Amino acid sequence: MRLEVERNSVVTSSIRGARMSSFIARSAGSAALAATLLALAGCGATYRPVVSAINPVGPATQTTKYAVAVSDRGNGAAGLLTIVDVFGDTLLVNADLGTYPSYFALGSSGSDGYVLHCQRDATGTPVTGKCNDTIDAFSVSPTLMTNAIQHTSLIVGSNPISAVANASFLYAAQPGSSTVSSSTIGQPPAFRQQLPTGLNPIYVVVFPSSSASTNANRLYALAQGATPGVSTGTATAIESSTNTISNTITVGRNPVYGIMNVDGRRAFVVNKTDGTVSVINTQTNALDITSALPAATIAVGANPVWADLANNINEMVVLNAGDGTTAGSLSILSIPLCSSITAVGDVNCDTANPIDAVGFGTVLGTVPVGVNPVMVTVLQDVNKAYIANQNGTVTVVDLTTLKATKTITVGGTLNWIVATSGTPTGKVYVTASDTQNLTIINTNTDTITTTIPLLGTGVAVRVTAQ
Repeated sequence: MRLEVERNSVVTSSIRGARMSSFIARSAGSAALAATLLALAGCGATYRPVVSAINPVGPATQTTKYAVAVSDRGNGAAGLLTIVDVFGDTLLVNADLGTYPSYFALGSSGSDGYVLHCQRDATGTPVTGKCNDTIDAFSVSPTLMTNAIQHTSLIVGSNPISAVANASFLYAAQPGSSTVSSSTIGQPPAFRQQLPTGLNPIYVVVFPSSSASTNANRLYALAQGATPGVSTGTATAIESSTNTISNTITVGRNPVYGIMNVDGRRAFVVNKTDGTVSVINTQTNALDITSALPAATIAVGANPVWADLANNINEMVVLNAGDGTTAGSLSILSIPLCSSITAVGDVNCDTANPIDAVGFGTVLGTVPVGVNPVMVTVLQDVNKAYIANQNGTVTVVDLTTLKATKTITVGGTLNWIVATSGTPTGKVYVTASDTQNLTIINTNTDTITTTIPLLGTGVAVRVTAQ
């Protein structure tokens, strides 16, 4: 009995000793931890671990833009459509088109495209009478495939030579029948009817906005007359909402192109033979005859062929081809309407039909460019004009200083150019009728950054947003 008690005492003492050792160890650990926390916390501060989220940094997401190019493989082979990511300069997709692609238009939203087909001469100009009567149509998409290209047939013998779209309809100038075809935009477009114009229609001037105002719903079909280059041209006014003709306006000889100003209240017709621009007041549906422009014309350089707007500064640029052996030129015109610069309350500035402001139609400057210039495009956010010259160069013009700032060598016989704004840089895209390259220019440095292979000679390039 005594032995058992002693044994229990020993065991109990051992257990107590182990517990005491564990307590001492825990106490020591706690003291060490407390000391560590005190050192981290500083003089009297309470230590609290904090987790902070790090938000993403960098430039804001940009609206998706695409450059869409059309090229011709030649020898009656299928044409080719190429879509490029504007901000990545990467080729996204190729798709086959019909043979002999000759003219390319985008819808006003940039989401749909339309291609006409004509055989072209040695200069790349579509040959009247050698056009087929089919329109290729497609939705601009980075996943576009050939089997998604749709087709619409126009009336046989119409020979469509150019096309343009507003928010609702697609219009094609048809010299084969001296008409303009009207189709509802879509995939494919739905043909509505043909409307008679003057002889040899060449282009349709539309206001591309989706606005429901009168100026948005009126368009002008330009026709060159019985003998293009010699006959006086006409602009046939068409009411888009009713598909009816409302007037026929006499313009200059050999009208080749036209545009409307930013709100669609004025239309400008480029007359190549006369070296003038005819001005139409789209509100009154008549020539814009004023004391400053008694003939409603503005004299520019020799053989004007193209025009574009600098909307931020109320200017229009007109590209003059010249004589083909010496440098062409760029005429820079002031085109403000009084409502944009005159105080509110001026009785002459009816917002529904504003008159021309002082200086409207003034030629601010004429800048020499390259030989045989064919097209001009304006980079809107910095007011620079880029001119494609058939001698293989691009001329850069500062519209603020009215001076050429650079000549960029591209190579080939250039035939199309388009600019688009962007961050950190804008881009300019150029095609040539005798090379298989889409050339891309960085507008911050005005240097070529890359080229994209087209697998066919260039026909045209457009961007889905400027």
